[in-house]
Amino acid sequence: MISTYQKPLAEVDQAREDHLAFIADLEERGLSVSAGRQDPPVGGIVLLDVDTEAEAQEIFAQDPYVVRGLATYAAVGWLVTRGALADYQRKY
Repeated sequence: MISTYQKPLAEVDQAREDHLAFIADLEERGLSVSAGRQDPPVGGIVLLDVDTEAEAQEIFAQDPYVVRGLATYAAVGWLVTRGALADYQRKY
């Protein structure tokens, strides 16, 4: 999931703690592999371990950034074939 902030960064940052708690919950459930803010901070990237784009969109409809109209997300499918994640195995 690639997010794009829809409001000024100062406004986004007011919801950042809630957003990070949301991401932490995804990690605990084995749904998030990695996440971080883009540089420059115009949005972020969350690498999910889900089966479908619909599932990803359903999950991120609950993100505080989305609920508060601060960011939108685009789902981009990806099949890992090389690198550090090439041997990644789903945890749950």
